[in-house]
Amino acid sequence: MSAPVVVDPKLDPAKPKKSQKNVDLSVGKANWFVKTIIFVLCVLWMIPAVGVLLTSFREEDATKQSGWWTVITNFADYGWTASNYVEAWTTAELGPAFLNSLAIALPATFIPILIAAFAAYAFTFMDFKFRDTLFVIIVSMLVVPNYVAFVPILKVYIGLGMRGFPVVWLAHIGFGMSLAIYLFRTYMSTLPRSVIESAKIDGASDYQIFYRLVLPMSIPVLAAFAIFQFLWVWNDLLVALVFLGPGDMAPVTVATAQLMGQRGEGWNLVTSAGLITAILPIVIFLFLQRYFVRGLTAGAVKG
Repeated sequence: MSAPVVVDPKLDPAKPKKSQKNVDLSVGKANWFVKTIIFVLCVLWMIPAVGVLLTSFREEDATKQSGWWTVITNFADYGWTASNYVEAWTTAELGPAFLNSLAIALPATFIPILIAAFAAYAFTFMDFKFRDTLFVIIVSMLVVPNYVAFVPILKVYIGLGMRGFPVVWLAHIGFGMSLAIYLFRTYMSTLPRSVIESAKIDGASDYQIFYRLVLPMSIPVLAAFAIFQFLWVWNDLLVALVFLGPGDMAPVTVATAQLMGQRGEGWNLVTSAGLITAILPIVIFLFLQRYFVRGLTAGAVKG
């Protein structure tokens, strides 16, 4: 006969574990609390967007008489219309403005990515004098407000006779370079150094290592910054007004701002034009969202 099997009470699956049960209950309560807070924050965050959407489908006389929230109690007589989008497109000439915004946003997004990627590689994998000091100086530029530099930069541009899109490109490239170098360097520091060292032993140059190894492995952070930079440049109004102003080269933000009357009227057209101009950034964000969180969090914990 075989010896009887003795089951340890601590390992018996039929016996409930009080500690495990208590942990599960506490975790469940915490999850419900967190979900409730997130839901409330999402609702509060969406309220302005809902107001913009409802105002864009409202007649101008109705927007002057009551707020958009009256749709709850006065849905039938709210003043619904879809002509605001057609009028906003034709009045603000959003077609040429879209092309101007693309002519500004695309170079102002890709050029700083290329330059900052080179700089981040140097700060991460190359040894040179005052490397850490220079990196700290570059990152410290993040605390300097952009509008502080407008007057001296504008004087330099006027003195050099520069105007048009290159002026705005240089402004956005300079303002976005510090953040780009910081993000790229933080991400590249998490890449396996053994791969880089093996490539150097095999005789690969820094340019080959950068283009064939580091750059492909850094696609998540490149895409994350591309979203940030593109959205910032596309939605920028201050830089466009200072360096371009209204005219044939005005982007969509300046063209949309021109729809607002001197007495505060025209909200129905401004909201319609704003929603039209938001289509492209939303599409780009949805297309690159899988890289967004990876690029921002990959360099947060090294190990």
